Amino acid sequence: MTPEQMKERLSQNYPNCKIEVYDLTGTQDHYEVFVESDKFAGLSRIQQHQHVMSCFGPELKTGEVHALSIKTKIP
Repeated sequence: MTPEQMKERLSQNYPNCKIEVYDLTGTQDHYEVFVESDKFAGLSRIQQHQHVMSCFGPELKTGEVHALSIKTKIP
């Protein structure tokens, strides 16, 4: 999965939000993502991260995305 594909997936789930995706190793399987969304209002940090992780469930299960570091923010 490319950084562009990850950003597109996140954009579908969090439209009109600030999203950044970084490939940490250049191997397209270790990523850091930043999502700033009002959808996180009222959610704990763990719930926010689970929400983002659910966008990549299949890729995390198969190992296509091996590592995913998540940073979230409420505007």
